Order: sequence, then structure tokens, then C-alpha cells
Amino acid sequence: MHSTKLIILGRDGILNEYRDDHVKAPEEWVPISGALEAVARLNHAGWHVVVATNQAGIGRGMIDMASINAVHAHMNQMLLAQGGRVDAVFFCPHTPEEQCVCRKPLPGMMQDIGRRYGVDLKTVPMVADTLRDLLAARAAGCEPHLVLTGRAAAIGDEQLRLMLEQVPGAVAHADLAAFAEFLLQRDHVLDSESGGLA
Repeated sequence: MHSTKLIILGRDGILNEYRDDHVKAPEEWVPISGALEAVARLNHAGWHVVVATNQAGIGRGMIDMASINAVHAHMNQMLLAQGGRVDAVFFCPHTPEEQCVCRKPLPGMMQDIGRRYGVDLKTVPMVADTLRDLLAARAAGCEPHLVLTGRAAAIGDEQLRLMLEQVPGAVAHADLAAFAEFLLQRDHVLDSESGGLA
């Protein structure tokens, strides 16, 4: 049975520069160096990429749906220019105070993605830049990965060690490009071991 090769990415701090004041307009969505190319590499290797992002700025009235859609259209245009694509963007518009089940670190958003794509989340790598999102990956049963960009860029070795200890099996990577390289190398090894063509 053919299973969809699916990756779940956080958005801010992974694909684009993190902003404390939220990305409110297309011109504020600034890609992290190498991130768009990394998505394209993964796409070309047969991986489908979806984004799962908390967007409390909607619930706080800082950004409306038209602006969110414009930001994601801009993101998709920039990805397309690099030969990449994001299949879908799932987002939670609620504030933490609303205590919804779709806001990470709860697993609701990832479970929705699993149902939509008909995949077992145990086979799905999920890329985070915060402990909260690593915990969301674990809660959903995804394979947890941390990139040291965005909010994780400033953490020291000891803080990193403590963070990874809280999510057994989590793997840290310098950035999304390094994660893509890791995954593609692992695919190559698995293909070789199974006798498939790499």
C-alpha cells in the first residue's frame, strides 16, 4: 500500500523570520535563508509539506483572514519561484485563553492533518522551533524535530539538552536545510537497504 510521505512544519521561525508582533502583511513574511530551497528539495524527493501554525493574532484582532490569506499567497509565490510548494496551511486562530484543542501544544491540528491525508502520524516528521511545538509533535505521535532558528536560535547547549530530554527521540538540526539533508540521507539509506533505487 502506498502511503503519502508527509512532513508537518511550523511556520514562523522555521520557514520565515519570527516576529514578536506577528506577521501581519506579505512584506513582513521574510524567508529564513535556505528554507524555501529545503522545501523544494523535499518536494522533489516525493515529500508533501503542510504547515501547522498557531496564529493567535487573529483571535486578538491583530490580523484578519484576508491578511492571513495574502501572507500565505506571498509565501506560496516565493516557494514556487524556488520550485517548491506547501500543500496546505492549517492554523489555529484562537488565543491561549480560549483553550481550544487545535492550539499547539495540544494535538488537534496535527490530528486533523492526519485525517485529511489518511496517514498514520507515527510516519510523519514534524519540525518545530519551540518546546511547545515539540510537545505538540509528541502528543500527536509525530516524529519530533527541532530547528535552531527562530525562537530556538538563542538557546544555549544546556537549554537545548534540557529541551530535548523532555521529548525523547527529538532530533535537533541547525535549520530547515539541515533537516532536509538529514531526511533525504535517511531516505537514501532506507532505499539502499530495501534494495530500491535511490
